[in-house]
Amino acid sequence: MGHVHGGQRLPRRGRDGAAGRGDRRRLVGGLWPALLAALLGTLVLNYFSTAPVGSLEITDPQNLFTLIVFIGVAVAVSLVVGMAADRSREAAAATAEAATLGELARGVLAAEDTLQGFLAHVRTHFGVPAVALFERTVPAAQPTLISQDTGQDTGQDTAQGTGQDAGQDTAAPLTLDAADTTETLPDGLVLALYGRTLTGRDQGLLAAFGTQLTAMRQRQELITSTQTNRRLSEGNVMRTAILRAVSHDLRTPLAGIKLAVSSLRHDAVQLPKEEEAELLETIEDYSDRLDALINNLLDMSRLTGDAVTPHLRAVHWVDVLPGALVGLPAQRVRVEVPGNLPPVTADPGMLERVIANLVENAHKYAGGEDIVITGSVEGTVGTADDAVPAGELRIVDHGRGVNAEDASSIFQPFRRATDAPAGAGVGLGLAVAKGFTEVMGGELTAGPTPGGGLTLRVRLPLATGHDTGRDEGADA
Repeated sequence: MGHVHGGQRLPRRGRDGAAGRGDRRRLVGGLWPALLAALLGTLVLNYFSTAPVGSLEITDPQNLFTLIVFIGVAVAVSLVVGMAADRSREAAAATAEAATLGELARGVLAAEDTLQGFLAHVRTHFGVPAVALFERTVPAAQPTLISQDTGQDTGQDTAQGTGQDAGQDTAAPLTLDAADTTETLPDGLVLALYGRTLTGRDQGLLAAFGTQLTAMRQRQELITSTQTNRRLSEGNVMRTAILRAVSHDLRTPLAGIKLAVSSLRHDAVQLPKEEEAELLETIEDYSDRLDALINNLLDMSRLTGDAVTPHLRAVHWVDVLPGALVGLPAQRVRVEVPGNLPPVTADPGMLERVIANLVENAHKYAGGEDIVITGSVEGTVGTADDAVPAGELRIVDHGRGVNAEDASSIFQPFRRATDAPAGAGVGLGLAVAKGFTEVMGGELTAGPTPGGGLTLRVRLPLATGHDTGRDEGADA
């Protein structure tokens, strides 16, 4: 008889059908058919071969003994054949069970399975219409459905209370009371099967599946815990670095601003116009440094917390360069970017910040040499499977540069060269630039400049002429 769940009737099928076929096979083979065949054969032999021929009467005791032996041999052979068939079936079942257990062990070691895939595996293996996993947090409370599988997969996972994930069954929710077979697991979990009651052997195998499920959930909890601890560790590093920045790099410009303002407000001293202008310039310079430092700290915090969403659209390099170079000495920067370069896909505000941070870094370490900005269509971005053509912007300086082995480490937060000039900041500019570039789907790399110095390369995908679909918020 079927079982109703969520308005649906689940038919019995799978191994019940196999059991029925086994019962039918036993009707045409085994002890009773063999005994019947032996009796019929004895009667035929007696009728046609023993005296008196043409009669079922037996007059010779020796013939009677022969017929009895014939029946005994037939019964013995049928028993032996039946036992051999039973042993063969048991061996096949044991082999299948061993293969299943081996597969379960490999799944645990390789960490390949997901909860939905696991339930589908259970449903397929036991040949049942539906499988569900419940959790009972309080012994007397109603169990909560965690996930289910009835083979009705539309690619959307709607686990109870968790929102939409990929792969979950979309049938009406199952209930634990309607289950035909259940397996109680640690931590209040219950694995439920619908459509038939399992045999003792299958129940033992279901326990093995339950053990794997427990191990899988423990592994997932461990991964989640590890990721949480990693984020907490990164947050602690960030907080420590921010405190270090506050203790020195924020206090220094604040002290300079306070000293300059105090000098300007001193009534007893009349400062010459030149000194007043110099003090005002000091205030402006320190204010700019504070503004840049705070912006970089905020940007790094947002990047660390995955709170940056770009407005991506087609952008020409030459359109964002003027804003990026504001505040830098024009005589120190040469822009050699062709105006006819194809646009790249970027967030204009983010790209401007990226270029500004890179040029400012080059200005600090170039040692008085000119900074050259060039551009071209160069290489690709993305993985080998989804690489797309890219536009490249290069910021070239001829300062001291860095060693080849240290080129990638300069993008780490709060990392500064040992010979950094005073007021060079806390070492966030390049880290923020790299984070923004990667958020926009690009790459930022560093390498030596021929003849000495450092070349920073920004690669972004060439614009395709249509909406990227990622224009969800402005965080630049």
